[in-house]
Amino acid sequence: MAIEQGDRLPAVALDTPSGDTMTLTDLAGQPLVVYFYPKDDTAGCTREAQDFTALLPAFEALGARVLGISKDSPAKHQKFTAKYDLTVPLATDASGAAMEAFGVWVEKQLYGRRYMGIERATFLFAADGTLHRAWRRVKVPGHAAEVLEALKAMLGR
Repeated sequence: MAIEQGDRLPAVALDTPSGDTMTLTDLAGQPLVVYFYPKDDTAGCTREAQDFTALLPAFEALGARVLGISKDSPAKHQKFTAKYDLTVPLATDASGAAMEAFGVWVEKQLYGRRYMGIERATFLFAADGTLHRAWRRVKVPGHAAEVLEALKAMLGR
């Protein structure tokens, strides 16, 4: 069952590019944007990471953290980050527990072929760890700016 508005931030473990393990609940206590994306170094995913990187200072100025999650390995995240000078933090969901909790591991279809994959989706959590808003089946252009505006509205700014 997918997370819904008002639900609490799930305590799922993720691997960081530095090789550490963290849980999403470690990030509670301030607004949090969690975005799931299919794969490092593909056109849409690169654009999305660049857009969140460009707006990261604005998110941080509002006291919010941003975290991108995919199944890619920590080493691949390091290469992706270095190649595009990304500053948005990335994490690996090797077990798929976060994807299951958020309901983003879904059946997809490409050229008539069905397969399981990551749905591009973003989740905005309030500082108390409750889900304020979710975006599913995200289209990348303008999305990071839309999330920033939703954060401002949530904070009354």
